[in-house]
Formats: sequence, structure tokens, C-alpha cells
Amino acid sequence: MDAQSRGRADEVDPADQWVLNPETGTYELRLSPSGTQSKPGPNRSSADPTSTRTAEQSGRSGRREVPGQRNRRAGKSPAGEAPDAQGRRKRKPKATRKKKALLWTGGVMGFVLVVGAGGAYWLYQHFNDNLNTVDVGDAGSKSSVPDGAFNVLVIGTDKRTGKGNEGYGDAGSEGHADTNILFHVSADRTNATAMSIPRDMVTDIPACPTKQPDGTTKTIPGTKNARFNTSLGQEGRDPGCTMRTVKQLTGLTVDHFMMADFNAVKELSTAVGGVKVCLAKPVDDPKSHLKLPAGQSVVKGEQALAFVRTRHSFGNESDLDRIKQQQQFIGSMIRQMKSDDTLGSPTKMYGLADAATKALTVDSGIGSIKKLTDLAQVIGKIDAKNITFATLPVIDNPAEGKKHITVVPDPTKAEALFAMMRADTSLTEVKKKEADAKSSAAAEEAARLNGPRSKASEVRVTVLNGGAVAGSAGDMVTWLQNQQGVLKSSNGSNAPQKVPATVLAYAPNQADQARKLADLLGLSGAALKPGTKDAVGKEPMVLTLGPDFKQAGTPVAAPAKAPEGIQKVEADKSVCAK
Repeated sequence: MDAQSRGRADEVDPADQWVLNPETGTYELRLSPSGTQSKPGPNRSSADPTSTRTAEQSGRSGRREVPGQRNRRAGKSPAGEAPDAQGRRKRKPKATRKKKALLWTGGVMGFVLVVGAGGAYWLYQHFNDNLNTVDVGDAGSKSSVPDGAFNVLVIGTDKRTGKGNEGYGDAGSEGHADTNILFHVSADRTNATAMSIPRDMVTDIPACPTKQPDGTTKTIPGTKNARFNTSLGQEGRDPGCTMRTVKQLTGLTVDHFMMADFNAVKELSTAVGGVKVCLAKPVDDPKSHLKLPAGQSVVKGEQALAFVRTRHSFGNESDLDRIKQQQQFIGSMIRQMKSDDTLGSPTKMYGLADAATKALTVDSGIGSIKKLTDLAQVIGKIDAKNITFATLPVIDNPAEGKKHITVVPDPTKAEALFAMMRADTSLTEVKKKEADAKSSAAAEEAARLNGPRSKASEVRVTVLNGGAVAGSAGDMVTWLQNQQGVLKSSNGSNAPQKVPATVLAYAPNQADQARKLADLLGLSGAALKPGTKDAVGKEPMVLTLGPDFKQAGTPVAAPAKAPEGIQKVEADKSVCAK
């Protein structure tokens, strides 16, 4: 439906015309009392209750009254509401402007590229048509908001599409996974971790089944020791391949992806009226064309894009330092989107929703405004102080010697961070999490680790593979026997069925052995599952390795706190780029 065809004045923004009628719960067109009204069309009579009233009719009371619902008899009101002396229904108090804005959008922007949009059908259809979708097959989730904790991969591609972007170079490229943030939302919806993945990090890219334009599926071979950014675009890889690469790297299932190009930064920063950034020193970078004074500035459009792209203005001019300023920019944009200045302006919310949906490419699991809104409503409720930005811990690639061109995951700190995210452990202090930690269930689990320990030579255990990578059971037994002195360990091959996480089953009279093995493997009390009957003779315990097991010698349980030295910042804090 075209708003202009309904007689709106040129100076009225379309977002301001559609308002929620609190009496009916529907969105209706609001025109200026002095504006010219549309004449009834051939299929709509002047008596049609959905047609707008004339200025003369509205002028009698000084305001335009919201028309009644269809098929409602004159003089009657909905159940529980009596008409006044003139036969009109009593009006409920008007909603505040901020409340109207929240109702109009149908969901607050929860993350930079997540927008909920609701209201009139023409707006819904308009935003729905803006979205581009990609079928990533089994790489993603079919549910828009999966049960429990879930993960959304936000990808910023360097593909030079869109007006004004041709001059950034590499115009013919299919694009790379240039900026990558894995957004982990906790199961209780109180907190989130946004982990940046360096584009120049070397990792293995798995084989990727990819949908072709003709509907067939082509499997693109995997690549060993490749830069992470080549998981997208290169050799025909789609965002599903980037999702699979993240899962293989972290052990976390990626439920959805959202991808945008350069225009997203320019248009979204403009839609919210600019984003506040802080610089510790003045910048004049001829390569990115960023020129800003020291202190706080507001950037939008081309200047915003220059801020997130520059590599030569801050720190040691590396991609890792650029990640810091990108996190600063995103955190500031989240604060701006959640501000009264944005939420209280239907015009800004309309522009924001329009810009975001035009810039977005998403997986088919969230490939409609309804599904995207469902996701936005969950993410949008998370307090900014409980959203933590972190960077995947890396070290210089040892295979390059002193060149220091690429990086690889830090073998200790990276796995510790992944384990925390897999265990849904927040990087921020959340009261609800603290309360849960004191619950009776948690106390009972912790108690399983209290008590005497057997010697390593006394531990009897059969190791099964219940979802870890192939060969893990054999690797574990080799490590236990050769490095830990657990000589009475054996490889039981594959478990009867997969398990969601590593578990050690033991009998009551094997508790001492279980505690010793838990120490060696870094198992939490939750991973220990005591039986009800004592073991007979030399019956061994059963250790089943789950997808949380990475390699022998690496603790299976997630640490309670983030590793020392990990780069992180809360979204509600402003940090000046240095």
C-alpha cells in the first residue's frame, strides 16, 4: 500500500502516519486534521468504517477520532465498556510517545544489524522485501530463537557493492569475511558475549555443501591452514561455510548469520543520527580519509565507514587494533539505538529499520520480518552493561618466523574462552548467574569433587567417543597411560549414542577414582555422574567424550573467569581509541 495514495502531505514522514489504536490493537493511518482526504475508491463506500474522516468532521472536536472496527453495531462497545451519553466509547489514556514507538517497531534493535519492524501491512511488506536470504542447509537452525543459549554470526563483507564504494579498491572481488563477530546469547537471556574473530587468523576451513542457483548442492573442498576471511566468497563459499568454520574452530553451533557490506555502516550510522566515538589523539589518515580531532566526535556515513576501516590510525596498525575501534563503534551504536532519542522517534526507527533490512543478508531461518523481530525482541532486552565484547586470543603464526603477517589461536587462552561460551558462562557479573551458582544443584555438583583421591595407577576407566572428533578416545588413552600414569585405561571406541557434553559415570565405591580422574582431565562436578550400585571386582568407570572435548591435556570444564590478558570491554562503556 502506498502512503502517498492515501493523501498524506509531502512533509509528513510515512512512519509518523501509522499509529497504534490502543482501543482496537490495530495500526491505522493518521492524517493531518487540515490535510485533504482520499476519496472513496470504487470498492470502498463513504460509509466504510475503515475510511478516514474528512477535515470538516474532525474539526468539530478539534481532533480526528479513530474509526471503529468493522461490523460493530452503532452505539455498542466492546465487552466491559459502556458508551457515554453520546453513544461513544470512552477513550483510554494515550500511550506515551516512547511507548508508541516501541509498539510501532514491534521489537527494539538488539544488535547492530537486528531490527524488529511491525505495524501496517505496507510497512511489513516493504521491510520484508528488503531482506536478502541464503539457504545454508544444515549449517543453521530452523528456529528463529532456539531454546537455550544460541549464537548469531555477524559478518561484515568487504565486497565493494553499493553507491560510492567502488573507490575502495578490489572492486571485482567476491568479498571476504572481513569483520566477524560471534554473538552468544545466554540461555537465561540476561547476558551476551560478542567475540570478534580476526580475519587474518589461520585455521582449517571444512568442506562446505553450498546451494547453487539451480537448486542443486555443490560441496566445496576444505582447505588446511587458510586465512579465516577466505571462508566466505572464495571458491564459491557462502556464509554457511563461514558458520561451519566457526563451529569447527570453537565447538559452538552457529544458529544464524547476518551479513552486510560497507553500506550498512554508512546507512545505519546515518539513520540513528550519528554515532559517538572517542579518540585519545587527533587522526588524519589519508588512506581511509579519516580526519577527526582528539576527544569525542559524532560520525556517520562515509566518516563512520572510515572510522571502522582505518588500520593506520591506532595502536600498532594491525587488524587486532582495528577490531578494538570496531568494538567501540558497535558498542556506541547499541547505546544510541537504545536511547530515548532513537526509541522516541518513529522517524528514526523507520529509517533504521529501512536501512538495516536493505543492508542485510540473512539465513532462511530468520529470513522474514516476523522471524527477525522474534530474534530482535530477545536480544533487545539484554542490558548493554551485560554485553561484553571480546577478541579471540591469538599469537603470531609460528610458521612465519619473524614475518608476523598472520596469527593463530592461542592454544591455551582461546580454548578457555571457547569453553566458557560453550558452558554459557558470562564474561560479566550478572546477579541471576550468581544466584544460580549458589543453588542446591550447583552445590551438589561441587560436593562431588570434595573428598580423597586415588593414585593414578589405581584408576580404572574405559574411554568412549560420544561426539568428539574421530580418534579422540584413542588419543585420550595414549595420553592417560604415557603422561599421567593411568595404566588401567582402555579404548572402548564409539559410545552407543552421542552425548551433549563429556561425562564420567562411576559407582559409589569408585568416587575416589572419579575425583582423581576429574583432576587430571579438568572435569567439573556437573560432568561426574554417580551410579546407585557399587562396582563389582575390577569393573572400570566409563568416560564418554562429548563435543566439548578438544584434545588430551586441555581442561574439559570451562573456567569460572576469563583468561588473564584477554581483550574485552562492556558495551555500556565508552573507550577512547589510542
